[in-house]
Amino acid sequence: MNPRRELTAAVLLCAVAGGLALSAGGQSWAAVTVTRPAPLPPVDTALTGSALAPLVPAAGLLLLAAAVALFAVRSWGRVVVGVLVVAAGVALGTAAVRTLTGTLTVDPADLGSQIGLDRAEVVVDPSVGWPVLALLAGVLGVLGGLLVVLRGRGWPGLGQRYQRTGAETGRAAPRAPRRPETAEDRHQAAWKALDGGTDPTVDDAER
Repeated sequence: MNPRRELTAAVLLCAVAGGLALSAGGQSWAAVTVTRPAPLPPVDTALTGSALAPLVPAAGLLLLAAAVALFAVRSWGRVVVGVLVVAAGVALGTAAVRTLTGTLTVDPADLGSQIGLDRAEVVVDPSVGWPVLALLAGVLGVLGGLLVVLRGRGWPGLGQRYQRTGAETGRAAPRAPRRPETAEDRHQAAWKALDGGTDPTVDDAER
């Protein structure tokens, strides 16, 4: 594949993954039922992805920043960005899988300051759609990061095109060949010399 197309593909993967992560992180990932000691009634609430897994929005922001950084850095700098993108993708995938499998735990103290929450029993019912979207974002992030790590060192930079253009415009244009002097040119030069107070015959005599 052409290096410029590879760069474009990596940027799109990072940008799409970041956008999906931020979108999924702001949605409800789980319905939570809190059973408090009698006679207190149970409490029902919903937790967003950012509340269950704070790394989700952070990873989304990192992926969007990486999409921009890929244009600004070169060589080993791109490799570092690629490693960070892979890490963000893995974090997204891990958070999504833990939510889908029910292994994420919720501390009652994190649900608020209502009476009896510290002695409550918490039941988490995870949803499927938004965590799966975060998992997809993680997969795209890992793919984009691996592409950057493996191929990014040879991609063109943002300034190379402008540097090449500037170097070409900075070259001096070749001078046009001077045409031979004609009798008309000498006649006009003589009149200009007379207008300026100079006797053109003196120059001719010296020659």
